[in-house]
This record gives sequence, C-alpha cells and structure tokens, in this order.
Amino acid sequence: MDQLLTTNAAQLGAAIGAGTTSSEEVTRAHLDRVEAVDDTVNAFLHVAGDEAIAQARAVDAKIAAGEKLGPLAGVPLALKDILTWTKAPTTCASRILEGWIPPYDSGVTERLLAADIVILGKTNLDEFAMGSSTENSAYGPTRNPWATDRIPGGSGGGSAAALVAFEAPLSIGTDTGGSIRQPASVTGTVGIKPTYGGVSRYGLVSLASSLDQAGPCARSVLDAALLHEVIAGHDHRDSTSIDQAVPAVVDAARNGDVSGMKIGVVRELGGEGYNPGVQQRFDEAVALLTRLGAEVVEVSCPNFDHALAAYYLIQPSETSSNLAKFDAMRFGLRIGDDGTHSAEKVMAMTRGAGFGREVKRRIILGTYALSSGYYDAYYGTAQKIRTLITADFTAAFEQCDVLVSPTTPTTAFRIGERVNDPVAMYKADLCTIPSSMAGNAAASFPIGLAPEDGLPVGLQVMAPPMADDRLYRVGAAVEAALAEQWGGPLWQQITPLTTEGAQA
Repeated sequence: MDQLLTTNAAQLGAAIGAGTTSSEEVTRAHLDRVEAVDDTVNAFLHVAGDEAIAQARAVDAKIAAGEKLGPLAGVPLALKDILTWTKAPTTCASRILEGWIPPYDSGVTERLLAADIVILGKTNLDEFAMGSSTENSAYGPTRNPWATDRIPGGSGGGSAAALVAFEAPLSIGTDTGGSIRQPASVTGTVGIKPTYGGVSRYGLVSLASSLDQAGPCARSVLDAALLHEVIAGHDHRDSTSIDQAVPAVVDAARNGDVSGMKIGVVRELGGEGYNPGVQQRFDEAVALLTRLGAEVVEVSCPNFDHALAAYYLIQPSETSSNLAKFDAMRFGLRIGDDGTHSAEKVMAMTRGAGFGREVKRRIILGTYALSSGYYDAYYGTAQKIRTLITADFTAAFEQCDVLVSPTTPTTAFRIGERVNDPVAMYKADLCTIPSSMAGNAAASFPIGLAPEDGLPVGLQVMAPPMADDRLYRVGAAVEAALAEQWGGPLWQQITPLTTEGAQA
C-alpha cells in the first residue's frame, strides 16, 4: 500500500509544509484509494475529486510562495454529509434531500477551508444521523473494514470507516448520542465529542439541537487534537456557541501524562450485559492507567441507568420539531405536485416517500411525546432526568478529574442483526448517551481487540465541560503505552483492503 495512505495527518502536514511531498500528490493517492475500495466500504456518498485537487494545488502554490501555513495544511479530510458545503450535495443520507446543494458553508467547513485542509467529499451516515450502525442510510450501509459483514457504528459510520479503509487520514463526525464515539470504538479509531457549544453548530443540519455536536475523528490522538484546534472556537451565528478560549488540546496530546490524575470508573457503565471481551479490555486499560501513575476509584452515577430512556424521548421530540421544515414547500424532494393534489397531500406524499423507516419512527414517537396530555408525563419527565444526570456528573467530577467506561457494550455487530430490533440498536449507545445529555466533553480511544472475535474495543473518557484537554492527556498516555506494547498503533493490525475487495 502507498505509504502516503498509512502516514498520520500530522506527519503528512509536516511533509507537505517542508516540500518533501505535495498536497496534490497526497490528495491524488487518497482519491485513488477511494476509487479502489469504496464500492466495498461505501464510506462516501459524494467524492469531490476535481474540487479536492484544486484545493490541493492552491495549498502547494501558497507553500511555493513562502506562506507559513498551519500544521494540517494540504492534508485530506472526509466530511460527514450532515454539514453543509457549497461544493457538494448535503443529503443527510436521505432521499428527501437528494441532490440538494446548500447555499452556504457550515462553520466547521469554513474553518477547515481557512486552515487549508483539503475536503475529499461527504461521508455516509444513518439518515439524519438517526441510528447506531449506518444501516439507515437511504444509499446503503457502510461496511466496517475490520470485517465487512459488520457495521462500522453510527450514525457516523462513513467518517470512521474512511479512516481505517485508508481513504482519508482525517474526518469530521457529529455526535448526538454517541455518533462519533461509538463508530470510533468499533473501528479502532479516535473519536472526540467536544464540550457542547465548543464547536460551531452553524450549518449542521439539526437532528436534536440541544444534543448535536460536531467533532474530530482520526487514527491518532495528536491528529484528532490538531483537527479539534482547527474547528473549535466561538461562532456568533450559533446561539449555543461558547465564547471562551479553546482548551489546550494539542499540548495535552503531545505531552500525555496521567500521573497524579484521579480517574473514576463509573459503576453503572459495565458488568452484566457487556461482552466479556469488551469488559476484559476495559479492565486492562484501567490497570494500565494505574501503572501510568493515575489514581483509580469507583464512582456511582445512579441516574445514568435512566439515560437511555430519557434520551429516546428528548431526541425524538426535538427531531419531530426540526424535521417539520422538510415539507416539500421550500426545498428538497417534492412528490405529487401535478395540480391534482392539495398542499397537504403533496406534503404527506413527499414525507412518506422521502423519509426512511427509522426517521418516521422517531418523528411519530417525538410528536406523541410532545402532544397535549402527554408532554409533562413524557418529555417533561425526561428533561428532569436529564437534570439529574448532569448533577451526577457534577458530583463525580468533584471527586475525579475524568470518568472512564467502555465506549460500547459490544464490538461491531453483523449487518442486519439488529435492523428489526430498534431497542437492541438503541442500546449500542448505552454508555455514550449520558455525556450527550449533560453536554460535557467525551472521547473514545482504541484499547485493543476483543479475544472472542478479534474486533476493536474502545475506552470512553469523560471530562467536565471545557476541560477537553483532559481527554487528550488520558488518550495520549494510553496510546503511547499500548503502541509500545503492541509494536505500533492498533490500526496497523488490520488487514488492508485491496483493489480486489475487502476481507470477509
């Protein structure tokens, strides 16, 4: 395999800046890789080849002119297809937005382009980010490069799979209930959910506005930190954006040291219901943190037991409201507009044809939860539980610097295995939902392969709001120790996809 494909983003950026390779050469290598393997992986919904080459040539011209650029200038990136970009369709993996070209760039997209990062295209996801497997995409499921009969997580499965298929060294995901962290866990990559409001939500097509958060995805902790620094910061166009300095995430990633840190193991996130291999690798990671000088204690967050149920009332309720704008009257798909149907009938036909099964399920559930006579019993009660979950975090962070748990209860399950069991699908986010509900920072870092199936396992690290740098301290320390133990990073253990197809 071309060495440019397996080189980390920080190293690629340094080589491009030094002139030992060009952004165009790096970009072409990744576009060739996408062409070779993406029919199998289905990580991309749109490849912007001509635009990516134009961006890369512009970076090379700046370097030739002696301009000093950022550390990721010229490095290719895959963008989740729920963030707007004027150079490519934004479909949210839904038929209702098929072919829609947005008239403006998202805040994240603007910052990527300002940092001279080359956008390769848009990645696959569960429709409107509703799912835990990327099987709900209207354009077919994405496959996990570790085992192509397995899911790559969701909703951001395309962004995670692109990393381990070596189609891109960097990607952007979004996390509403775990959609960055859960794919990172099951693909053996690094996924960061920044503090809610730490990265602009402007131009992020809303699923649940009080939960959605964009974040960086990468194969290494330093690469994620460098990307985090690019996309984070205040945006006056986003009313939820935090007007504070970005935490020193890059320094933390470069100098990972957990000695003296107090790390809390969450009692409620482990044990019964967790795959033995997942629990084994998590216990080993906790023991490793102790050897690295951290003090590990057990903490209890009792209201985490109710997080899943509360989330699946709050998120569908916000979804019901946010997706009401897709009504065939303003933009997107329009069905039955032949002069023989009323506006209400056109709207019903369009939404029936344009939305998939899971989207319809959540709209119905959310509309019911918000309806007269049920609002207080369901939505109101769920918001009270959310307050209690936040209080659990506050109390726990008074005792500990960070909290840890498995990222997911299981490794990647088989495609089709849970498609007809939505409750089992929802449980894939059991560990990640509490941080989304509270809005604090959280991440997943690879900690090895489960003995029973040889598939990746992730360590979830949770930090207080705007203490995102603590995630990187822990992640960098674990990454360095495990790389020494394994003789290299986890992703080097994958059998690369070939042009003839992927491993079964």
